[in-house]
Amino acid sequence: MSESDIIKGCTRQDRASQKALYEMFYGRMMGVCLRYAKSRDEAKDMLHEGFMKVFNNIKNFSSSGSFEGWVRRIMVNNAIDHIRKNKHDYLIVNTVHASNTLANATEEVEDEDLLNHISKDDIMKAVQELSPAYRAVFNLYVIEEMSHKEIADKLDISEGTSKSNLAKAKFNLRKNLTHLLPAHAKK
Repeated sequence: MSESDIIKGCTRQDRASQKALYEMFYGRMMGVCLRYAKSRDEAKDMLHEGFMKVFNNIKNFSSSGSFEGWVRRIMVNNAIDHIRKNKHDYLIVNTVHASNTLANATEEVEDEDLLNHISKDDIMKAVQELSPAYRAVFNLYVIEEMSHKEIADKLDISEGTSKSNLAKAKFNLRKNLTHLLPAHAKK
């Protein structure tokens, strides 16, 4: 079945087409959800809820852009909605800016050194270990390429909080990944 056939089938609420779409995007969209979730179970909940939104809104897909991009945007927005609904579980740190000490500490290890010596799986694990607030801002800024204003609007926080959470997320990632570097790479 082609992507076009799957979309047409899903528009008709054909179960076989829905299953084909789910199987086509499960892995990639689970990866998206894992970046925002606190656990694998929560990511699965986000994923299933996101696919329900895809199926309910597929008639609105305009075919003017990438279908995968459209599905991905629904998954990201669903994750953000989930974070907003469960805000009490996702405490947002309410500080305006990271301190100069924090900024100086983040420069101790160069990003390129980390990327050259640490596996993708280790990086994903380190992102998962960030607090939910830091992880959400990090993903929206770094992966989704949103501005701090957009993040502030989406998460109902201030721009300063978004900037602070990003700085602290980067600091924590560097700190958590530095121990994985071989001894000669730390110098």
